[in-house]
Amino acid sequence: MSDDTYGARNGSRSPAFEPVRVPVRIAVAGAGLRGSAYARTAAAAGDAVITAVAEPDRERRERFAAEHGIPPENVFTDWADLAAAPKLADAAIVATQDGEHVGPAVALAKAGYHLLLEKPMATTEADCAAIVEAAECSGVMLAVCHVLRYTSYTARIKELIADGRLGDVVSVQHLEPVGWWHQAHSYVRGNWRREEESSPMLLAKACHDVDWLVYVMGALPERVSSFGELVHFRAENKPAGAASNCLDCPVENTCPYSAPRLYNSCLGDPAKELWPLSAVTTDHTPAGIERALREGPYGRCVYECDNDVVDNQVVAFDFGGGRTATLTMTAFTPLDFRKTRIMGTRGYLEGDGRTLAVLDYTTETWEHLDATEAGAGPDASAADGHGGADARLVEAFVTAVATGDGSRILSDPRESLAGHRVVWAAERARHTGTVQDIRPAL
Repeated sequence: MSDDTYGARNGSRSPAFEPVRVPVRIAVAGAGLRGSAYARTAAAAGDAVITAVAEPDRERRERFAAEHGIPPENVFTDWADLAAAPKLADAAIVATQDGEHVGPAVALAKAGYHLLLEKPMATTEADCAAIVEAAECSGVMLAVCHVLRYTSYTARIKELIADGRLGDVVSVQHLEPVGWWHQAHSYVRGNWRREEESSPMLLAKACHDVDWLVYVMGALPERVSSFGELVHFRAENKPAGAASNCLDCPVENTCPYSAPRLYNSCLGDPAKELWPLSAVTTDHTPAGIERALREGPYGRCVYECDNDVVDNQVVAFDFGGGRTATLTMTAFTPLDFRKTRIMGTRGYLEGDGRTLAVLDYTTETWEHLDATEAGAGPDASAADGHGGADARLVEAFVTAVATGDGSRILSDPRESLAGHRVVWAAERARHTGTVQDIRPAL
């Protein structure tokens, strides 16, 4: 947290004049992995207290309430009951399933809660617009969890561009390496495998990345095109002799998408036990994993699931004046930090999410910069807080609520809505084989 908010911490101000902050009270709608992670991060910093929760799953609800010491009268099974109760907090985290964001977000905004809303905002344009309208009409702050804006990596890139190190940015190449096992876990076997039950892959996974490109370019695109489909995780690619469940499969030990190998490898690693393993079972033992793979969806052969979201997609953006960008989102990589190449008129940048290399055309010299967050773990996944970005996001939101300074939040509701509209335009382009001119819509 910055000293201008809390008072100087280097001894320049007497402790007698140190401003005292009352912790921000936060309610949580949806105590799954993301809701729990944001709440835990907020509470750990000492500037927020979790005062209420709404979660339909009994085990999650009870565990969350116990962790945060929430009194029984503030524990709800339904977000509607939380919204209807006398106001229990200053702000609310909305981290229900993607298709269930609009109800709690609108109701809690109307009840006067500032909102930290997990991405995507919602799964339809109408629902996203309804959330923005509710926040604006109610005079509450709305922060969408576009965590990529909050990485030190992104901040360093923005500084380099603002300082003129690259000249005018002409083109950007951006890679979202989903990861082979992450695709199998979340988008083949998991909750985000079907568009009709969640959303298109580009919205569910890479609205982060579309937002990031808009943020880096400093403008919305004028036109967009896209290509991609479900390439590999299809019935015709099932190996000969493979079974319907990994536990019964004679070729499981040679399959890159083996569920027993993936989930048993999580045991003993606290981050991986949190995610992805906790999405599969709360019994973190070999027997618990075997039972979950036998009885639940995560043991299914990846070639026999009912998935239909893409596993490979490319999006091309025209920002006007010849300025372009491309986004590649693909399953067929390690799960890693995003990769970046930025081509400017005075310099060139390459980044891997941790480090940056900048070439100055005039001096023909390279400068290598560390862009990692102090104290952040090495993992790009949600289990490790997206390299420190989750903590920065939550800190910004809590500080904004405490001070009333919405500038702490790096994207306003209208920006987030516009970015989501770019995603839907890209999906229209992919399905119709057209270039979508989106200037009138944005």
